[in-house]
Amino acid sequence: MKHTLSVVFLISALCGCIKGQNHDPLQQKYATEINPESAKKHLSILASAEFEGRGTGEPGGEKAAAYIAAEFKKLGLTAPVEGSYFQPVKLVRTRFDVGEFTIAGQSFHNGKDFYFIGGGPETHVQARDLVFIGYGISDEKYDDLKGIDIEGKVVLVLSEGEPKDAKGKSLITGMDTPSDWATSNTKRLQNITSKKPKLIIAVSNTVHESLTRFGYRLTQPRIALDDDKNQAVATATPVATIGKEMANLLLAKTGTSVDKLVTKIDATQKSQSGIYNVDLNTSFGSKTEPFTSDNVLGYLEGTDLKDELLVITAHYDHEGNQNGVIYYGADDNGSGTTGVLEIARAFAKAKSEGHGPRRSILFMTVTAEEKGLLGSNYYSRHPVFPLENTVVNLNTDMIGRIDDKHLNGNHNYVHAIGSDKLSSELKAINEKANAVYTQMELDYMYDDPKDPMRIYYRSDQYNFAKHGIPVIFYFSGLHPDYHTPADTVDKINFELLCKRARLAFHTAWEIANRDKRLVVDSNKE
Repeated sequence: MKHTLSVVFLISALCGCIKGQNHDPLQQKYATEINPESAKKHLSILASAEFEGRGTGEPGGEKAAAYIAAEFKKLGLTAPVEGSYFQPVKLVRTRFDVGEFTIAGQSFHNGKDFYFIGGGPETHVQARDLVFIGYGISDEKYDDLKGIDIEGKVVLVLSEGEPKDAKGKSLITGMDTPSDWATSNTKRLQNITSKKPKLIIAVSNTVHESLTRFGYRLTQPRIALDDDKNQAVATATPVATIGKEMANLLLAKTGTSVDKLVTKIDATQKSQSGIYNVDLNTSFGSKTEPFTSDNVLGYLEGTDLKDELLVITAHYDHEGNQNGVIYYGADDNGSGTTGVLEIARAFAKAKSEGHGPRRSILFMTVTAEEKGLLGSNYYSRHPVFPLENTVVNLNTDMIGRIDDKHLNGNHNYVHAIGSDKLSSELKAINEKANAVYTQMELDYMYDDPKDPMRIYYRSDQYNFAKHGIPVIFYFSGLHPDYHTPADTVDKINFELLCKRARLAFHTAWEIANRDKRLVVDSNKE
């Protein structure tokens, strides 16, 4: 017991020593502006029912943008987009409608019994035969499409698995290890679409699980940047994903079933591709409409180094109102948006009292992150300030909760993602700020290039990093309420939210006021 107490005392003393080292009372004074009371006020509004989940292109999203702009104005931040706080992001919304889908006279409903994705003009299909193409594999060891013409035809494909031998080994790898065809649906789909079928019907064992888990998101309109690349989306080959029961009904006219076909493939170790008689009627098509949604920008001009710029970001959008169910998005990403507002207030207060930063700071909350990082992508293509003058991006995305990893352990942590990907100095600055001011565990698990979740690539800082701008993504991690209606304000830890925001503030303060610009000396995955 004495030994344990002495170790605890030693650690406490050491932390106190580090905390006192190079401590800047002025910086600490303004960091205290970031406080739980103010943060709770902002987040209780942003994640309220009135804002309806802040969906991109929805009234709630527009209300959130207006609220943030009003807060920037209160702080005295400059409106940098030709006198406006709003940067309109040009987007396009593609709605895919399924008029009917009947097999042997029995009707099925998109989003309930199966789900349809794709694009193209309104199309009517009355199919009395289709081409079964097995697993859709084209490999030198096994080929479902050899000698098969599927252009302009309806095809039926098994979307999971691959052919196996009598010992259960992959015919392609010859081992227990599955081939890329089995682990990548994208590879399979690209192979099929390159042959230009009219409609792909994919058989999945998990279709009902997907419908339960993702529901409306499988059938909701798709949103993309309004550019030439969107034409490829609008003309994508439509794919109907169905379960085994529907597939068996489709095949019943020829007296076979999915299981019989799979058994025959494995027994013969040969493809069973061919034409099968069916009774299928369906109509579908996509309609595309342009619209805009705003990034919200507030600018704080620096002093002697004002031409150089820090960008502090968070996305304010979330999943919106889905069939009457509000996805509040308190943590994702009301928390990060609140963090930006709090950090902006701290810097604005400092400037009002004659202690403004040497470098300028752009506070930016972006739209359409949930649709594919679209708002930050648009800014990186149409920057209000030159990217070559942008020295760093600090991004706060989900900073208000405890993730599963830390739930039963240390709650005093933050994931600091990407801090050394492009600059060794940035990681050192962030670590020093943490040691002196916030004393949290800095978790670097998501910096692993083999991270299966690829978290580094899934938030807005990546659209700065890909242009060679050093970044940090502050993140508290995933939890069971992620992307569900249960992500609500009452579950937010405001003390930790503010502590994580203060770390971003202290790091920004150092970068904004140091003599030399951050070095870019690395290019890690």
